[in-house]
Amino acid sequence: MEDLPEPLLAEIVKKVAKRSDLNSFSLVSKQLYSIEASQRGAIRVGSGLHPARKALASLCSRFPNLWKVEIDYSGWTSGHGNQLGNKGLLVISSCCPSLTDLTLSFCSRIKDSGLGYLVNCKKLMSLRLNSVQKITSGGILSVVVGCKTLSALHLIDCEKIGSEGWLENLGCEGSLEELVVENCKGISQYDLLKFGPGWMKLLRFKFDPDPMSCSWNIYGSDDLSYVAHYPYKYDFCCESLTDLSLAHIATKPGIGLRFLLGKCKALEKLRLEYINGLNDSDMITLSKCCKNLRSISLWLLPQFYGGNFRTAFTDDSLKSLAVSCPMLESIELTFDGCEPLYPSEIGFTQDGLIMLIQSCPIRVLVLRGANFFADKGMKALSSAPLLETLELVCCRAITDAGMRFIARAPCLINLTLRICAQVTDAGVAMLVHALKLESLIIEGCDRVSKKAVKRVGGSAQCHTSKKRLVQYSAESASPAELKRIRY
Repeated sequence: MEDLPEPLLAEIVKKVAKRSDLNSFSLVSKQLYSIEASQRGAIRVGSGLHPARKALASLCSRFPNLWKVEIDYSGWTSGHGNQLGNKGLLVISSCCPSLTDLTLSFCSRIKDSGLGYLVNCKKLMSLRLNSVQKITSGGILSVVVGCKTLSALHLIDCEKIGSEGWLENLGCEGSLEELVVENCKGISQYDLLKFGPGWMKLLRFKFDPDPMSCSWNIYGSDDLSYVAHYPYKYDFCCESLTDLSLAHIATKPGIGLRFLLGKCKALEKLRLEYINGLNDSDMITLSKCCKNLRSISLWLLPQFYGGNFRTAFTDDSLKSLAVSCPMLESIELTFDGCEPLYPSEIGFTQDGLIMLIQSCPIRVLVLRGANFFADKGMKALSSAPLLETLELVCCRAITDAGMRFIARAPCLINLTLRICAQVTDAGVAMLVHALKLESLIIEGCDRVSKKAVKRVGGSAQCHTSKKRLVQYSAESASPAELKRIRY
């Protein structure tokens, strides 16, 4: 190794991806130690730093070209020693001139004054704050004003951050392309309208306020700045947005973030999770606007619509997607709180979903709590020419006959069944003939045995050289799954 030229050694070091391997690799020789130190671009530190600031300074000195730093104190206790404080960020800003990406998680000692040191990081492009509870709007404003290259900002579970100052500044003068706001009680969907011109540059936007404090009463959600006869108040341009995710908000026509659904012409990925107040007209408007839509995820609860208790969208929405979105290839539908005895609580029908599947080049289909989806739907899936991944959770109407149909799907390689009560060993045995199946996961299907699943895995391995994943669990469901899917 000592005889190899340094540029070649540098290229070898670049090929080593695992951090533990890099640490071991650097101990082979002084030359490799030096090269690895100069090549290392990212570190992740936390409770193992002791004493915290000195250890961080030593690491930053050893790795002079760091561009990504993550400080994570999740699971920290007082027995781990002191956490990094504000002066820790001073070390980073002084010793990492190439820093572009910084993540702070569960850092209880860092305050606004610490974030102020980041103004010296002139190349900083991405800042992620996760459960940094002492940071306020003032700290965010100092970063926004001082770091003009900031293009990604994630604020997650930061209780003291409001909307004062930084949103307007970032919208008017910033270059933000990615904004994620989750579980920040001080920021509402109406506050985000202050972002104004910033919507034009944004590529990815995710907003999920605290779900526990979310009001499901749409008539109690008022935008105090809304003027009924001034429609241009919401006339923001957001034609660059490709990834949109909204969750746990209540809305009604003409106010709030609802305006985004008709403005995102470049949208490719959409996720709507438990949004109160939407209807078919919103989905029809969106589908006509978003010709490039590739992925859609809808998490739905039944609500009252003109005296009917059902989920927000009907087959009219599916028809509009089928007609207007020719590039749609991934569909995820989750129905929560819909009783199997009352199929009308789900606005979609099996025929409507089949129409969409047959009209678009669907590669991924995930259905949770889809009580309307039965063996007829599985038969339609068996002829879907591009379907590669199918996940069915709490789909009570699917039987062994459905397994026989899906085994014929020409391109299916990943199949997951969770809590499908009518599927038995006989149905799983039919998957033996699905020679292209690479991954089979069965969980919580009480009438399926481990022996039947292993038989499918063994048969598949006999017919292909590809590595197979065959997973089986007899447990009914995880607590998280039960929380989302009531059955």
